[in-house]
Amino acid sequence: MTDILMPALSPTMEEGTLAKWHVKAGDTVKSGDVIAEIETDKATMEVEAVDEGVVDAILVPEGTENVKVNAAIARLKGEGENPSPPGGEGGSRSETDEGSKTASTATSAPAPAASAQPAAPATPPKESPPAGATPHPTASPPPSPSGGEGKALASKPTNRVFASPLARRLAAQQNLDLTTLKGSGPHGRIIKRDVEGKTGAPKPAAAQPGQQPATAPRQVQSLEQMGIAPGSYDLIPLDGMRKTVARRMTDSFRDVPHFPLTIDLEIDRLLEARTRINALLEKDGVKVSVNDLVLKAAAMGLKRVPEANASYTPEGIAIHHHVDIAMAVAIDGGLITPIIRAAETKGLAEIARASKDLAERARTRKLKPEEFQGGTFTVSNLGMFGIKSFNSIINEPQGAILSVGVGEKRPVVRGDQLAIATVMTVTLTCDHRVVDGAIGSRFLGVFKTMIEDPATMLI
Repeated sequence: MTDILMPALSPTMEEGTLAKWHVKAGDTVKSGDVIAEIETDKATMEVEAVDEGVVDAILVPEGTENVKVNAAIARLKGEGENPSPPGGEGGSRSETDEGSKTASTATSAPAPAASAQPAAPATPPKESPPAGATPHPTASPPPSPSGGEGKALASKPTNRVFASPLARRLAAQQNLDLTTLKGSGPHGRIIKRDVEGKTGAPKPAAAQPGQQPATAPRQVQSLEQMGIAPGSYDLIPLDGMRKTVARRMTDSFRDVPHFPLTIDLEIDRLLEARTRINALLEKDGVKVSVNDLVLKAAAMGLKRVPEANASYTPEGIAIHHHVDIAMAVAIDGGLITPIIRAAETKGLAEIARASKDLAERARTRKLKPEEFQGGTFTVSNLGMFGIKSFNSIINEPQGAILSVGVGEKRPVVRGDQLAIATVMTVTLTCDHRVVDGAIGSRFLGVFKTMIEDPATMLI
């Protein structure tokens, strides 16, 4: 028997909703078949089968919420295997091959003859680890003397690499050959930590005996403890997205030494250029927004000041080759940042099409993980809501985020004369470890020039 586990479809995923099953007990599945749909904190994604076999049991019914990553959700039986015994579907199986073989041998072995001597106390069974836990290494059981099922399984050759979808994506990003990795997941499957371990991802240092954490988690009081009467409010439970946003923003605000840089931009020439551009693109059904022009100017500015398109790592400052620019999109239940890849290489029409498509699919939670993970810079625009200025929280591991306010008529001084102009306030929040005041100011200077004179984007 092989358990199908709840996959980790993103680095931040801890649990999800099993939205829909595409298979039922008795169905035959092959590697690559779509078997289920999982709702994560960001999107709804299809899950493909890794192993081959016949669906023996569905352990978690569709519609179940808060299913932990690595929890068993279904069970496959291989060719020639008997169905699992009734009442055993809800149990947890050990995540090691040795445990599976031991259980199989114990099931198929004949019962020993009755003995007149008192039986010795049986060794208490080891408890199965909870879902998502890493089991302790165990010694391999001795080979079956009868040479039965264990021998058949051992002698069956296979060249297929077993790896989780997340591990495959991470390995592809790092150009790693999966055949060179040793899996620590169920049945030797390669999982996320195996790939991260190979790429040298830093592991947290173990605390010395008696040593307290540097920062203990703050104890949050209940509303009743803070004097708010029970029954005087409605409580809306946190979904996965809200939990993830809350955790990531708390970590970023606490751990990243950040500071803001704010400037005002006159955008009358930008608005005139937008009108002319849209007149030219009308026949193609494309409409460029002010935000599209902001995205283009930010991408071009980051190519001219590459030090601002960077990330902090313990090994050094990573200067990114391309501007993978993320745009904050408000959706039901939270916020998501779909990414326009290599935005510096795209024209305004292409950026307009991409931003519209990504925003629409973000609102219906149809984005793929690679479409909202891994950006190098973020633009958050609240101008359409009438917000004049604001400071955003950095989306790690990015080095900066640009907050864009509303364009409105304001009095400006030109020389010694008072005039009226359409002014937009923007704030660049910087990770001081990467983007210091000088670098941030240089980027904003280039960005200001492009916004106030859009023709400079063509140079």
